[in-house]
Amino acid sequence: MIREFHADLVVIGGGVGGCAAALAAAKLGRTVVMTEETPWIGGQLTSQAVPPDEHPWIEQFGCTRSYRAFRDGVRRYYRDVYPLTEAARAVPYLDPGNGSVSRLCHEPKVALAVLHQMLAPYVNSGRVTVLVRHRLVAARTEGDRIVSATVIHLETGDRLELAAPYFLDATECGDLLPLAGVEYVTGAESVGETGEPHALEGDPQPMDMQSFTYVFAMDYLEGEDHTIDKPASYEFWRNYQPDFWPDKLLSWTGVKPDTHEPVRYELFPGTDRFSLFLYRQIADKDNFAAGLYPSSVTLVNWPQNDYWLGPIIDVSEDERTHHLHQAKQLSLSLLYWMQTEAPRPDGKQGYPGLRLRRDVLGTDDGLAMSPYIRESRRIRAEFTVLEQHVSPACRPDGRAETFEDSVGVGCYRIDLHPSTGGRNYLYIPSLPFQIPLGSLIPLRMENLLPACKNAGVTHITNGCFRLHPVEWNIGEAAGFLAGYCLERGLSPRAVRNTPEDLADFQRLLVREGVELAWPSIGPV
Repeated sequence: MIREFHADLVVIGGGVGGCAAALAAAKLGRTVVMTEETPWIGGQLTSQAVPPDEHPWIEQFGCTRSYRAFRDGVRRYYRDVYPLTEAARAVPYLDPGNGSVSRLCHEPKVALAVLHQMLAPYVNSGRVTVLVRHRLVAARTEGDRIVSATVIHLETGDRLELAAPYFLDATECGDLLPLAGVEYVTGAESVGETGEPHALEGDPQPMDMQSFTYVFAMDYLEGEDHTIDKPASYEFWRNYQPDFWPDKLLSWTGVKPDTHEPVRYELFPGTDRFSLFLYRQIADKDNFAAGLYPSSVTLVNWPQNDYWLGPIIDVSEDERTHHLHQAKQLSLSLLYWMQTEAPRPDGKQGYPGLRLRRDVLGTDDGLAMSPYIRESRRIRAEFTVLEQHVSPACRPDGRAETFEDSVGVGCYRIDLHPSTGGRNYLYIPSLPFQIPLGSLIPLRMENLLPACKNAGVTHITNGCFRLHPVEWNIGEAAGFLAGYCLERGLSPRAVRNTPEDLADFQRLLVREGVELAWPSIGPV
């Protein structure tokens, strides 16, 4: 039996963009149902275990008010709940982990708690309904509109048909798009399609997508032995060396993303080499009362556990399952290699004191609930953001393209990890950019909006649109847009293409703390 649920807005996917969208629509008085496959909302921040990766000005400007409220909430949570040292408590911009990747490295469970706090007024009043452990399985359309989406409870098998005037796809892979027959793009476009300097020569490669990663958490207890069982695929990964890599993948050698020159890493700080443990450290034991943390804790999302042997989008279920399994095997093999064979500065081999922290990520196998997905299906949009719009090499005036229909801002380098097509990093500068409303409007569908990494960007520009603050801004703009359209009886397309309505909608965004333009600053 299928039950029905009606709301003003259905958000499929409870990640960063989905949470921001639900918050935005709820602020406008709309009823929202948000679904999420895993037990945790928060996506990159929680179930994928990726600390916020942000631009240099994030503490001053360049994000929405609500994203800043999330960041402030994380710091406040640590101050209110954790026994911080006096020195840590006195730091205005507290970084709980002091990781080198971000100014705010924190534990996934803290992000989860803060997101629940932000949603609590709307959940407890009944305006927002959150359905965790629900997977999208079907969508029903009539003409150019989605009528309903069906989700299944992954534990009970119960089905629920969700009906609403608007649907937002906030899934990590753009899962609603094929089920609803929405036109979309995957993989790498060609120069002939986009004219982008770094697009592919020759034909496009729809199955050439960025690698994904199963992140895990670990700490280090010197003198103890926490070696895991040898992974079934360990011998394969122990000997694996890609054609474009300077050494075996399981080694302390990688490549500089911008030049592809070999680079040597170290595990712990101590030399002039880059410390991988410090990279995504989410709990610095020295920030907390003595003895609370026996060791600092880090997240392992490194070049050595990026998985690129095959995509998981638009493949058979067997192939998808195979690649997900092998990606898990790669991450576990990396840990086992570090515990047993990794060269040490003291001439020994292995760090058996590395402990897999299953509790940090809430899973039995110690790996994140979901893989970190860097690239999604992307809608064919009224406007597609190209490399030419954001690359300083293409912008002689030193500023990104100005979009009169801006619904937010973002900033990150064009950062593409090795791909399933066997291509190495692309890591080039990007200018601080605007998010055009046209990139959120599908070519045909009237009541679907992207709210994650599935907006109108390319394989190249996805590289600077895929991180936390931009995904949040995209989701928030989509949530406000759906609420605005419902109030005014307009379509998203009409809002974008009617100057008076566009200006009115942008005024709403500004009132709600969405920045639409950058001050004069340089590339990153």
